[in-house]
Amino acid sequence: MILDNINNPSDLKDLNLPQLQQLASEVRQHIISVISKNGGHLAPSLGTVELTIALHYVFDTPEDKLIWDVGHQTYAHKILTGRKKEFCTVRTYQGLSGFPKRVESCYDCFDTGHASTSISAALGMACARDLTGENFRVAAIIGDGSLTGGLAFEGLNHAGQLKKNMLVVLNDNRMAISKRVGALGQYLTRITTAPAYTNFEKNVWDFLGTLPPDVGLPTRVLFRRLRQGFKNLIVPGLTFEELGYHYEGPVDGHDLQALIKILDRIKDLPGPTMLHVLTTKGKGYAPAESNAEKFHGVGAFDPETGNSRTQSDIPSYTEVFGQTLTELGLKDPLIVAITAAMPEGTGLDIFREAIPERFYDVGIAEQHALTFAAGLAARGFRPVVAVYSTFLQRGYDQIIHDIALQKLPVVLAIDRAGLVGEDGPTHHGPFDISYLRCIPNLLLMAPRDEQELKDMLLTALKHQGPSAIRYPRGSGFGVRLTAPQELPLGRAEKLREGKDGAILGLGIGATLGRQAAELLAAKGMEIEVWNARFASPLDEETIRDILVRHKKVLTIEENVLAGGFGSSVLELANRHHLKTDIQRLGLPDSFVEAGPRPLLLEKNGLSVQGIAASAEKYFKART
Repeated sequence: MILDNINNPSDLKDLNLPQLQQLASEVRQHIISVISKNGGHLAPSLGTVELTIALHYVFDTPEDKLIWDVGHQTYAHKILTGRKKEFCTVRTYQGLSGFPKRVESCYDCFDTGHASTSISAALGMACARDLTGENFRVAAIIGDGSLTGGLAFEGLNHAGQLKKNMLVVLNDNRMAISKRVGALGQYLTRITTAPAYTNFEKNVWDFLGTLPPDVGLPTRVLFRRLRQGFKNLIVPGLTFEELGYHYEGPVDGHDLQALIKILDRIKDLPGPTMLHVLTTKGKGYAPAESNAEKFHGVGAFDPETGNSRTQSDIPSYTEVFGQTLTELGLKDPLIVAITAAMPEGTGLDIFREAIPERFYDVGIAEQHALTFAAGLAARGFRPVVAVYSTFLQRGYDQIIHDIALQKLPVVLAIDRAGLVGEDGPTHHGPFDISYLRCIPNLLLMAPRDEQELKDMLLTALKHQGPSAIRYPRGSGFGVRLTAPQELPLGRAEKLREGKDGAILGLGIGATLGRQAAELLAAKGMEIEVWNARFASPLDEETIRDILVRHKKVLTIEENVLAGGFGSSVLELANRHHLKTDIQRLGLPDSFVEAGPRPLLLEKNGLSVQGIAASAEKYFKART
């Protein structure tokens, strides 16, 4: 095995082309073997194996800086940069991160996890290099899906202006997480399907080479100078060169010889250079090649068949949301569904199939998605923007300025709120209660189970103003699902009677709190349990009554404690000059690492047993 002898990128430079090709095959098999057990971003990383080898072969890393966008495609990079033995721990608790991480390796020069950041970060490093008089190379590797994000355009624009020496590698696999959308994707398709220019240039160049040297050599020099004009005549647009980039490509991203040759030629060109590389997402693994969307991010699977090893009969919150919105959308022609490049991840693929004319995938462009929804709402529609909590952070100003300020009836369906598991801190969503509950006019809800998610979705669509529903990743509690019912706005729900204290839970905190109270009942403690339902507006009348009747109240939420639901209860007590002892359970005010979601909940005291233990100690302690 050639891979056995590769401990860092310098080892690649001693290999010949057949050995590098064999190494690519071995790296690919290693990725499949590990990810079939751990789960992860399989298809993106399989598509960049040759590109990764070529970059490390040509560039002198870690002195030269490679900045990977998102990080979905970096498994080969991790394996080749001294983490081969540890790769079996990727995305496990206290194991390797699934994304580039600076504290993990000197070869990871920038933490990533969200899309469209690489060009801006690379330009910052190039400017830092020039300010300090250093002499390293900088390359940003960005996918065509990430290029749809506004931040990528901002970076491209600034780099084109500053003319810094840097390389942007555009990894074009015609995909984001799902199929590529938008005018930029259409433009890239025109480039990749226009061989006329490439064939024309090669034919002319070869012809000039057949002429006598005294004629052919000066004519080739002239042709090089004129090639830009020929290119503009034959290839549509060439936006990148208009922005100030030297554009090269498209080149086959799985042809190691071609990649090495072109990277070696352009690595030291002055100014910004764009290398357009064509790859196949899932390359080398038939199930992933044929279904790249499914294998973009997967759980454990059988490598022989590609079939999932973890299946549940209980529907996930995402599935319940997608099905319910589709049922409501079939009845109401004003309901519109919007996603930022994640129809499958948010459950909107169900809506897309049933009502395609009212489904919009805007690409990786969360800010645009929100203001686009605001425009629809301003004309009488009921747009629902389905987005992961961690990605909603990218559109904070749009929530305030374009939606809440105008009181527009946009529904934010916030998936993956709280801890998401193996993708770790870049993908956890523990901040949304804190950053949303302070926004005026915004109704903020969290369901205790999947049935209440249905009820809250109907309630949000009936509400004459902006609303948000946050719900966790994974399966629900398996409750019986019935037709959704509209909830009374801002009203909490009692789940259990009790005289020895009260638990006030939000979202799944209410259900877990009730289950913990039932464990305590076996020990002779009777704890009253309430489902708050609303983080904003609070049910002030009910919560004030709870605080008056009980000496001790425990709040539970899957959000950071700072500024969260428990903080709002403390603020309420302060407003009413109440002296009730209030204890808060939630996530720590720090970044939680990767690991299975149940394990992370347990480690942070939010399992049923953990809540019961904390509650027993708290309620038994003397005040």
